[in-house]
Amino acid sequence: MPIDDRFIDELTARCDIVDIVSRYVTLKKSGNNYFGLCPFHNEKTASFSVAPDKQIFYCFGCGAGGGPIRFIMDIEGLEFSDAVRFLAKQYNMEVPETGGNPRRQQERKRVLAALKDAARFFYAQLHSPSGAQALQYFRQRRLTKRTMGNFGLGYAPDSFHALLDAMTAKGYTKDELQAAGLIACSQKGTYYDQFRNRVMFPIIDVRGDVIGFGGRVMDDSKPKYLNSTETMVFNKRRNLFAMNLAKKTKSEYFLLAEGYMDVIALHQAGFDSAVASLGTALTDEQARLLTRYTKTVIICYDADTAGQTAAQRAIDILKKAGLRVKILRIPGAKDPDEFIQTKGAEAFRKLIERSDNDVRYRIASAREKYDFTEDDQRILFLREAAGIIAALDNPVERDVYTASTAKLAGVTQTAFQQEVKNAQTRIQYRQKRQYHRQVRAPAQAIQPKESSIHYDNVRSARAEEGLLSLLFSDAALLSDMREKVQPEDFSSPVLGKIYEHAIALFDSGRSITVSALESVLQPEEIQLLVTALRVQIPADRRNRAMEDYIDIIAEQKAARDIPGQDSEDPLLRKAYIQRKNKRFDGTEG
Repeated sequence: MPIDDRFIDELTARCDIVDIVSRYVTLKKSGNNYFGLCPFHNEKTASFSVAPDKQIFYCFGCGAGGGPIRFIMDIEGLEFSDAVRFLAKQYNMEVPETGGNPRRQQERKRVLAALKDAARFFYAQLHSPSGAQALQYFRQRRLTKRTMGNFGLGYAPDSFHALLDAMTAKGYTKDELQAAGLIACSQKGTYYDQFRNRVMFPIIDVRGDVIGFGGRVMDDSKPKYLNSTETMVFNKRRNLFAMNLAKKTKSEYFLLAEGYMDVIALHQAGFDSAVASLGTALTDEQARLLTRYTKTVIICYDADTAGQTAAQRAIDILKKAGLRVKILRIPGAKDPDEFIQTKGAEAFRKLIERSDNDVRYRIASAREKYDFTEDDQRILFLREAAGIIAALDNPVERDVYTASTAKLAGVTQTAFQQEVKNAQTRIQYRQKRQYHRQVRAPAQAIQPKESSIHYDNVRSARAEEGLLSLLFSDAALLSDMREKVQPEDFSSPVLGKIYEHAIALFDSGRSITVSALESVLQPEEIQLLVTALRVQIPADRRNRAMEDYIDIIAEQKAARDIPGQDSEDPLLRKAYIQRKNKRFDGTEG
């Protein structure tokens, strides 16, 4: 059920955004604000700011911004209501739930119930005569009955309507089953089962709810894996396979594998911290989910080229989330499942003990690409390795890897050290250019960063942003503002919408804050608002600034409303063009 607005106000009033962000980001104070490296994109220069007086965060680099609730939503990969509950628990507050849209809640409840019943259906089919082939498939993969039960493995019959018939017999409607991603509708309007003749892997979230399925063929037909479509309960970017089991581990690390069968084989062998992404490359949201349960992730992807390429990408994502990363190499087998079957669990445990850190792994991977009997190949290797080492923040690490890599390539440490310094210079230059382009360049700040939002009238929109900045700094100004400016006077529909919501907050007796609007505005709208609130206006100049902004908005509205755009009268048409040119002059005011 939706959460009462008054509770959200009380919660955000208790929140200290500096304290909340500091749990994820190292912050340093500069002036009135705090700065650190953005947790939402890769950067070397701190462009992520936290303003305690306004209880907001903003990144000058990627544009992420919002209040305490939005930060938790983004960093933890949670929906709004779950983020509120997450914060409430931190502040020992009990969440009251009231009002809202009961129909939406009932739909969600029915979808979850349908998915749970579908899992039971698939499980029963696996152990029925029609599931004999599927059961044999799992047995050939050496899965025990206990393992199959722990993961709720099942079988989808080779039928277009077996699940549909079974679920409608239980009282579920076709709309409910389609909303759960269990059935689909053809162009002719015929409904059919989404999964057919596949072994089934239920996808269960950290709360223990079945939210989707992965289905695998038992032969070489395509597609090999078929996953549930996105639904109101299933977001593949925010969940990990087997996280419901792995979160209970006492291991100090998590194993990140590629496939469902790899994860199941690892759990059966005693490695109960194994998880996998859901049919896609690892995402930032999944990495942040891992940070809630561990500080170290060991990547054990397939040994083929695709697996190693995926591992390189996963390293960056995991490190950005603040995780310690190691990489496990699998000799003589294509994946963990095959290695465990041929060599055993103890041999795999020794691989874990010998796993490389990400720097050694990247240098070793680069080494494999070049033929050291050719001088030009060695030079190419050294340049690539220098780039890897130069990116390290710790000077001791740089020295250690510089020495070992120089020895590996058969060159003097002094010569290679200079190559690393040259690479550092190139990196710093790129970072400086990026910082200037993203943070300092005023020309790029004319239009909002979010491409879906565009200002047709820059001069008016800047005044509208200024008015909102004043309003969120001093709500007492609203009495004078609303007499002279209405939401429909704004040239930007998004800014007008924010202004209208702010008025509604004031009229209902609530505080005008970013957090109070996070449940009604889209993420890109919140980012736009936070960008506007970066403008600082001293208290003694606020009334004058308000009058100036109001005058600009009124002047630009008048320019929009004057006749002449379609007139055949040359004088009237000329007057319109002059006003139009003034309207679009973003350099004024």
